[in-house]
Amino acid sequence: MDLVIVGSIGYDDIETPEASGSDILGGSAVHAGVSASFHLPEKPGGFQNVGLIAPIGSDFSDAHQTMLEELGINFSGVARMPGKTFRWAGRYEGSMENVETISTEVNVLGDFTPEIPSAWESPKILFCANTHPASQVSVLDQCPDSEITAIDTFMMWIEDEFASLSDALRKADIAILNEEEVCAISGAGIFTRAIEPIMSGKALHGGESAGSGPTALVVKRGSSGVFAKLPCGTITLPAFPVSDVVDPTGCGDSFAGALLANMSGRKGVLNNLESMRLAMVHAIVTSSFTIEGLGSEKLQKLERGAYHGRMDRYRRMVGL
Repeated sequence: MDLVIVGSIGYDDIETPEASGSDILGGSAVHAGVSASFHLPEKPGGFQNVGLIAPIGSDFSDAHQTMLEELGINFSGVARMPGKTFRWAGRYEGSMENVETISTEVNVLGDFTPEIPSAWESPKILFCANTHPASQVSVLDQCPDSEITAIDTFMMWIEDEFASLSDALRKADIAILNEEEVCAISGAGIFTRAIEPIMSGKALHGGESAGSGPTALVVKRGSSGVFAKLPCGTITLPAFPVSDVVDPTGCGDSFAGALLANMSGRKGVLNNLESMRLAMVHAIVTSSFTIEGLGSEKLQKLERGAYHGRMDRYRRMVGL
């Protein structure tokens, strides 16, 4: 498997100044998976390059499963469990830079222990999307032969599960976090001051004596773009200017899915500045489509002509 994604599959109720909807297919694994599958299409013979590990409840729509599989996502690692699927409700206002969580129903996600299928234990890339840090540690331990391991997190885990999150960060090659999360982990008010203490392990539970943090750190900065500190150097890129902003939900996950898909199969990619810059450009352009629709609906129907047209415009914009 090229890319294994461990995260959540759920239903969202979303309200923004531009649109609203209920029972929208969402979750970190869905947004990352749909994005990645666009960049890693099925190989001849129907071989699927993207596999999901997540729980769903008995209420999960067969039509949604079929749609995801038709996009090229392998669903054999998804566990259908008794009970209800994870649900989240949120509201955006103003510039939509921040979201107000109205409700979170963990449901089957709370009882889920991820198990990696034996055939998936050595993926090219393993991505632990936003899930409980203890689950992330378990998954990382199950796949010691992954070529690259990546991790995301959430403010709640930083506040309530910092010790186990620190363990997960120390096991991952690359952390893909937003600016608020980076500052919260380190205690620094400016994200550029937060990066070194996280990577060295100084800001993590137990300090440097417990081990260093991830070898690479990508900071998602919303409308301010992306900053990456890598073994091969530093990359900073602007966001693609989108005028039709509908819903930011899942933009970070779709960014991660596209980034990792474009890193897949490139030996030593974390030490290749040009390859990482190109992967980040693809991730920025992909997430710019996400924000133009509710949930992942825009990505589900993304046409390659429209994508490559925007990709060309962005590359000219940043001089690549």
